[in-house]
Amino acid sequence: MKTAILFGATGLIGSHLLEELLNNEEYSRVKIFTRKDIKKIHSKLDIYNINFKQLDNYKDKIIGTDCFFCLGTTRRQTPNKLDYIDTEFNLPVSIAQIAKENKIKSFIYVSSGGANAQSKNLYLQNKGKAENEIINLLFDFTAIIQPSLLLGNRSEFRIGERIAQFFFKSLSFIFVGKLRPFKAIHALTVSKAIIKIINKKEKNLYFTSDKLEILGKN
Repeated sequence: MKTAILFGATGLIGSHLLEELLNNEEYSRVKIFTRKDIKKIHSKLDIYNINFKQLDNYKDKIIGTDCFFCLGTTRRQTPNKLDYIDTEFNLPVSIAQIAKENKIKSFIYVSSGGANAQSKNLYLQNKGKAENEIINLLFDFTAIIQPSLLLGNRSEFRIGERIAQFFFKSLSFIFVGKLRPFKAIHALTVSKAIIKIINKKEKNLYFTSDKLEILGKN
């Protein structure tokens, strides 16, 4: 039986993915690493409350079969640029490096639609750079998840995201053809797609919203 390792279990995608992993018979253990307290009890679940600035202290715990990274932040939550880069770039890369050292076979990184290491947008640039570093580690299996705007209810209120969700829903009919990868997608659909991707070892490397929509609903 397999062991899943999940970073970002309290986020919009991560919270759904946690439930999917716990309900998946492929996994006998699910380890989550979080900064926040999670009041959840499950026979398969191990919870580690950690300080992400001291990752080396938890190396011996980051052991398993498949590692899922769904953690991120915003400039509003993390206004300091260096702290922001630390979370959006350094953290996923550091965790991926530890996973590789610990012989974890698969790494699934939740990035963003439009991620590009050459982008002038700091968010997309960091996501793109992290993607490249993770790919270069050459796991047995790597999947880069690139959802567009996420639909669903977050634990924290984001006014800009709520406004964007309204317009994306209202104008969903225009996202056809080349615009399909940029169509908004529900976080639950993304989490279901991730399970399908890891179980079937889908051959694609990048999974944009249109691909995730198909996988998550079939």
